Amino acid sequence: MASSPRISVITPSLNQGQYIEDSILSVLQQGYENFEHIVIDGGSRDNTLEVLRRYPHVRWISEPDKCQSDALNKGFKMATGDLVGWLNSDEYYFPGALKTIAELAASNSQADIFYGDSIAVNQDGLLQRSRQTHDFDFGVLLYYGNFIPTDSTFFRRHLFGQGFLIDVDYRVVMDYEYFVRLAARGKVFKHSRSLLGVFRWHGANLSLQDDKRRNERLRVQRTWSRLKLPDWGYDTLTEIYRTKRVTLKILNGMYWREWEILRLAGRPTQWFRKEEGRATCARLLSF
Repeated sequence: MASSPRISVITPSLNQGQYIEDSILSVLQQGYENFEHIVIDGGSRDNTLEVLRRYPHVRWISEPDKCQSDALNKGFKMATGDLVGWLNSDEYYFPGALKTIAELAASNSQADIFYGDSIAVNQDGLLQRSRQTHDFDFGVLLYYGNFIPTDSTFFRRHLFGQGFLIDVDYRVVMDYEYFVRLAARGKVFKHSRSLLGVFRWHGANLSLQDDKRRNERLRVQRTWSRLKLPDWGYDTLTEIYRTKRVTLKILNGMYWREWEILRLAGRPTQWFRKEEGRATCARLLSF
C-alpha cells in the first residue's frame, strides 16, 4: 500500500458522540494504510471528545465554527492527502471503499471528483433503503437536484488550492451548490457503481429541512442556469429532469440493484463491529 495515493477523510462534527465512533472505525478498519482522518468538531458538549481521545490516530480540533460548511473548509485546508473524502460524523464507509476510490482515481487521471453509490440506514445501522445513482449529468444535477451522495464522494486535493471551497452561506444544500459550481467551472466527475458509503436517517439531518432546501435550490438555479425563469419554471424543470434521472437509472440497471438491496432491509450493516454486519455488507457488495 506504500505506493497507493494518500487519502484524507474529513469529518465535521457537533454533538454526534453517539455515532462518531462508527465513522472512525469504518475508516480505521479499511485495511488501507496510507490515510489520515481529520475531525473538525464545532465545540461539542456531549461525549464526542471522549470518543475522539480513544483514537490517537485521528487529527482533531474542537472549537466554535460558523456552520458545517465552515468546519468542512477547515478540514479541507488541513488535508494532506492526494484524495479527500467527505464523511459526516453520523455516516460510515463500506469495507474496501478507500481502495476502490484509489483505483478509480488512478485509472481516471483527468477526473477531479469521484463518487459511488450508498445505502441509508436507521439510527441503529439497520438497512432502510438504497441510494443508487448514475453517471454524471449536469442537467440532472442543476435542475433535478443533487444525486451525488457525499458519503461516497472524494475530491482531488488540488481543487482546494484552486479556491474551490464550500460556500458557507448555504446551510442545507451546501453539497448541491458545491457540486454545481464545480461542474459549471469545468471540473470532471467520475462515477463508480460500487457501494461506498452509508447515510444514517434521523431527525437531525439537515437534508430533511424541505422549505429551506427548496429556497436554496432555487438560488443555485438562478445563479447557474442559462435559462432565466420564475420559480415555477425551475420547479417544472425539476420534474422534467426527474424523468430523465429515472431513465438513466433504468438504462444502467440500478432499479434492479435497488430491489436486490431492499430484500436485505432491516439487517445490520455495521461491519466494523459485528460479524453479522460484515456478512450483510459482503452480500450488498456482491450485487
